[in-house]
Amino acid sequence: MKLVTFEVAGRSRVGVVRDGWVVSVDVPDMRTLFELGEEGMRRAREASGERFPLEAVRLRAPIVPKKFFHTAGNFREHAEEGEKSQWVAPILPWIVFFQNVDAIIGPEDPIIYPEHLTRELDYELELAVVIRKSGKHFGPEEAWDYVGGYVIFNDITARDIQRREMESKVFTFCKSIDTFCPLGPWIVTPDEIPDPHNLRMELRVNGQVRQSSSTSRMWVTIPQVIAHYSPMGYSAGDVLSLGTVSGVAAFREDPQAYYLKPGDVVEAEIEGIGVLRNRVISWQEAYGRPAPPPVRW
Repeated sequence: MKLVTFEVAGRSRVGVVRDGWVVSVDVPDMRTLFELGEEGMRRAREASGERFPLEAVRLRAPIVPKKFFHTAGNFREHAEEGEKSQWVAPILPWIVFFQNVDAIIGPEDPIIYPEHLTRELDYELELAVVIRKSGKHFGPEEAWDYVGGYVIFNDITARDIQRREMESKVFTFCKSIDTFCPLGPWIVTPDEIPDPHNLRMELRVNGQVRQSSSTSRMWVTIPQVIAHYSPMGYSAGDVLSLGTVSGVAAFREDPQAYYLKPGDVVEAEIEGIGVLRNRVISWQEAYGRPAPPPVRW
């Protein structure tokens, strides 16, 4: 199933995509659907509510989780490109921090370029897992049972801020600014993804391929990552990202030629899931006024 959060006539609803139509599901929001467990999945499978043409609704971020586990260092190729570019710090395995859920936006929502904060806006294509049920302290052999679905995540990052944050070996602000967390376009349930370790990944900016890889290049497995962070405790509907692949702007020979700028259209695509598309807009376009004076973080 493809599970969506959508808006029609100013009302946010949950639905299932079927043959170009969205069929509404009787739950107030997506997190509730996962919290209901098998009952929620049954309602989705058997949904027979109002139907809307997919092109007639506005898709929103499919879920706003209670916790967003942001993991990194899971693709060796990303660590290697960072080392080659002499990045300020190594990208080590088992990096984790919490994402700001208020920064989440959905498909076609604009990424607002805060030019008073950064001049190095970057992209990071990632696969993310939606956690199916609550649990903690379990091993990889149990982890598959916690996978409720898969979704695309574009980890927008202000590299100049990150570079300074990483001097203290801690970074969060650079990835948590408003609109820096595009998520979507929908959640695809595991029955439609027979092998999540073999999915093509591609990110394009204005149609130009910037990242091209596969989940087969992870140096750890998805169950290992989920289990590794289980001591923090999961809630149904939590989201866990799985790190990015090579090709980010910051690690290229001429980063300034690849950083995002207002007017750019970013398409993040993962096989079996779909395309998450967002446009970058200026502060002026977003708020109708010039950006505040520059701030150095």
